[in-house]
Amino acid sequence: MDVLGWLTPWEFSPALLLMFFVGIVLFVRGTRVHRVSAARQALFWVGLVFLYLSLHTRVDYYAERLFFAHRLQHLVLHHLGPLLIMGAYPGQVLRAGLPLSVRAWLRRFLQTPFGRFWVWLLTHKILVPFMFVFLVVVWLIPTVQFYSMLDWRLYRLMNWSVVISGFLYWNLILDRRPSPPAVMSPGGRIISPVITMVPQMVVGAIITFTEYDLYPIFDLCGRAIPGMSAVTDQGIGGLTMWILAGFVEVFGLLFALGTLMRLSAKKRLKTPRQRALPAKASGAA
Repeated sequence: MDVLGWLTPWEFSPALLLMFFVGIVLFVRGTRVHRVSAARQALFWVGLVFLYLSLHTRVDYYAERLFFAHRLQHLVLHHLGPLLIMGAYPGQVLRAGLPLSVRAWLRRFLQTPFGRFWVWLLTHKILVPFMFVFLVVVWLIPTVQFYSMLDWRLYRLMNWSVVISGFLYWNLILDRRPSPPAVMSPGGRIISPVITMVPQMVVGAIITFTEYDLYPIFDLCGRAIPGMSAVTDQGIGGLTMWILAGFVEVFGLLFALGTLMRLSAKKRLKTPRQRALPAKASGAA
């Protein structure tokens, strides 16, 4: 198949194209306001390209007809793509790309109780890591997987749920600030990938060593590689989740460890007693 054939969307989505277009425009506009290093720009563009290739090309055809291609797709959607983009720290840049009136509205909204609630919810240090793991595992339940591959609405919900949970999770883990203002402590950012990695690796190992077909939907849809058995396809997919996804999380762990060492070297780590001092001072006042 030629390159153009690979890049042709399997299921054309104007909404998806619009979201990518808006993100690109905001980032380009933001780089005219803030100085963004070449490394950060490279991370953003590479992550964006990976997400696009996984969501809106012929790759999606194979993800619907091969279990291991489906797991590779989710490896990019849930782990690699969001990790690369959030590693570029695009938040401030994207905000700078918004029109002035929208930035002013957003600032006012975030000062309201409803706005503060959403910030609290989307940066919760327990809920976000839990959903990061849950939204990988729940879609792998054979019955859930069966119906999500047949219903296009569930299929899109599945893909976008793992993308969004990936962005929210890596936003916490890759935060370079001390806590506060960061929600998660530097030590917590190191421990969290270890905790979230274990259940994913266990599920991957179970899938790898299961000797019967857990996901007959891929035979029903027509397996894209003739002659490949269901157990072989399933085993490769399990290894993808077991080994490759774990490797990406180790990278996030090492990044968090580097942040901890940098903050320690600059004496910016706060002890629990130091973090409690402002609260005590305000109480005394």
